[in-house]
Amino acid sequence: MEMNIALLPGDGIGPEVIAQAVKVVKAVGQKFGHTITFKEGLVGACAIDATGDPYPDATHEICAGSDAVLFGAIGDPKYDNDPKAKVRPEQGLLRMRQKLGLFANVRPTFTFPSLVHKSPLKLDRVDGVDLVFFRELTGGVYFGEPRGRNEQGTKAFDTNVYSKEEIVRLARMGFEAAQKRRKLLTCVDKANVMATSRLWRETVQELAPEYPDVKVEYEFVDAVAMRLIQWPKAYDVLITENLFGDILTDEASVISGSMGLMPSASLGSKVKLFEPIHGSYPQAAGKDIANPLGTVLSASMMFDYAFGLAEEAKLISDVVNLSLAEGVVTEDIAEGGKAHKTSEVGDWLAAKILG
Repeated sequence: MEMNIALLPGDGIGPEVIAQAVKVVKAVGQKFGHTITFKEGLVGACAIDATGDPYPDATHEICAGSDAVLFGAIGDPKYDNDPKAKVRPEQGLLRMRQKLGLFANVRPTFTFPSLVHKSPLKLDRVDGVDLVFFRELTGGVYFGEPRGRNEQGTKAFDTNVYSKEEIVRLARMGFEAAQKRRKLLTCVDKANVMATSRLWRETVQELAPEYPDVKVEYEFVDAVAMRLIQWPKAYDVLITENLFGDILTDEASVISGSMGLMPSASLGSKVKLFEPIHGSYPQAAGKDIANPLGTVLSASMMFDYAFGLAEEAKLISDVVNLSLAEGVVTEDIAEGGKAHKTSEVGDWLAAKILG
């Protein structure tokens, strides 16, 4: 198969972890006979520094012309610590999602047998956790208009807007995923307070009869926030709006014991983007110590979701699990054992794939 992959390393540790994912993708391509072409673009703080724009047109053209996008991380303290900055790296991320039509963020949460003890939760609560969030990504309060402040600067306002069409396309993805998993779907909302949440709940209720094999539950977002800690194994597929999903997926990510291990996908009708859930971690940039496994597992999701190549995806997941079991890991999860460099982990994974 021919694959055109856009690379957006971004800021901080992004270039280092993307480099390891590229090693793994190339190894898979060599093993299975795929022809893979990479094109790199600027995004985030590095793009602002170079062009004044966090998501330049040239980068968008590369992404729009690709089959899939591998994305690292964005963010820089010089922008994070300046509340008056008019241009921010995160603006590029939001614009990229909107222009590429990436309306569904897929965030799995699962545990690794060799690392389950690192979870902040008790073993009986987390061992065997396997859930996935489908978060709507291009609507809601992050994109709603109007927004701003009054003339005195003493009041601020944001507008939360959803259309039925936006809810339907996200919900169908969730239902279809549930059919392939444990056939349980949870709609997360705040329908007791918010009009947009009532539209979410009504829309999902209308769709549910089309998926009679899926059990549907409806829970308020505050209840889900508690139950994710109390008993995360109660969930299978969860669907929710942009703001709620942003918060809950970060909460869920720590269940595994390390944010550096969790992948994600952002899906649209054409382009699909894959990235680790961690940030740019600027303190570690250039030190060759960042954990690349979340990015490598994002590449595994890419082979599955973008190209329908389940065997290739599973091989990547298997070698990641092997690296954890054999202690070929970076310092954040080495636990007193040998801490390998970021680049060493990437080299080891690629060699195992080819071996």
